[in-house]
Amino acid sequence: MTGRRRPTLPRSFPGVISAAAAGALLLSGCGVLPGTTGGSREPVTVMTWAPDRSEDINAVKMAGVPAMAQTYARWVNDTGGIDGRELRVIVCDEGDTSIGAERCAREAVDKKVAAVVGSYSRHGQSFMPALEAGGVPYIGGYGASTEEFSSYLSYPVNGGQSALLAGHGQQLGGSCTRVSLVRPDSIGGDGMPPLLNNGLLAANRPASTDILAPLDATSYDEQATQALERSGGGCVTAVLGARTETFFDSFRRLEPDGEQVRISSVLGSVNQPLIDRTGGRNSPFEGAYVTGWYPDAKNSRWQQMRDVIEKYAFGDNRIDPDDTTVQTTWIAYTALRAAVRAIGDETVTPGRVVATLNGGVEVDTGGLTPTLRWRFKDLVGTLNYPRIVNTKVTFQVVREGRLTAQRKGFVDVADALTDAPRS
Repeated sequence: MTGRRRPTLPRSFPGVISAAAAGALLLSGCGVLPGTTGGSREPVTVMTWAPDRSEDINAVKMAGVPAMAQTYARWVNDTGGIDGRELRVIVCDEGDTSIGAERCAREAVDKKVAAVVGSYSRHGQSFMPALEAGGVPYIGGYGASTEEFSSYLSYPVNGGQSALLAGHGQQLGGSCTRVSLVRPDSIGGDGMPPLLNNGLLAANRPASTDILAPLDATSYDEQATQALERSGGGCVTAVLGARTETFFDSFRRLEPDGEQVRISSVLGSVNQPLIDRTGGRNSPFEGAYVTGWYPDAKNSRWQQMRDVIEKYAFGDNRIDPDDTTVQTTWIAYTALRAAVRAIGDETVTPGRVVATLNGGVEVDTGGLTPTLRWRFKDLVGTLNYPRIVNTKVTFQVVREGRLTAQRKGFVDVADALTDAPRS
């Protein structure tokens, strides 16, 4: 009877309840979560937001994020809650707009949620000030906003795009004599070459060739031609988010017959759903190097998440267990669960969640990440991304249409994140 209040008797009920009747009420189970042996503690209410439905064809849509959050709650509540506490999840569609992101953040504050968990938004400049004003922590966002790696109330579970780029340079440095980097012509894009180059230069490779591209283009023939000409038979990497597919369409059309230039990217620009959608083993991404945050989707460490989705998602096709946004939401809720357990018998409030995370609660994600902890001494502490605690990435390659591990285990890119750009 998860989510129902304990039955209360009308004030006009005559007489005194007998001990037997009272026992019957207790044994009825109302107000007791499945899997517990007694009354449940106060519920924990959190919010998860992501862009879901939008009339803008260019808007990002991440419906799997709130769907995964709700599935996680059904699983937890069906197995006793978080140490007897019911988990309640409020979802909000931020519409991939700054106005929508701020609206969701204000709703989270107004509804006094304990935290915003496992969410996706590109508009951190809009939602983070509202959360900070209300004292609400942001746990395990996807990393699509730079503010997630700078706000004192943010608790990221991965190293964001910065860690991916630093790691990607190391991955490419093992086999690429030269690299052409195709990246957005934007302020955010300007920070990409130094991170990639740190990894390349550490492997005694030359710095990448920097090729700028507009994010609103429908064709990238000009940039593809430049990349081919300047790669010197080496590797071409594109980090253009949703437009990465468009770039590689142009690139493969212009690539000379019989010449196979190694292509590459990072998670967020290339992922398993994209590979599946573009042909699987016949995809233009076959053979591509990809740097990710977590083990590849076939890794057995994801089995518990897959089992939960199979049993509690009720066939919800919005949830793809191979999708990194879904995986990040799972990890974020694992972090929330650890924090709530550490709070113990006290009421779970935003302030107590923050104090618990800052105090050094350890989050064991079952090997999907290193053990996560957000004490001051665990932070990377650089000017641009002071909140990063997880500096590990994974090297993957597309083989027979699947992202698979290129090498076992994690690679630590802390040095590339903390060093000044190398020369």
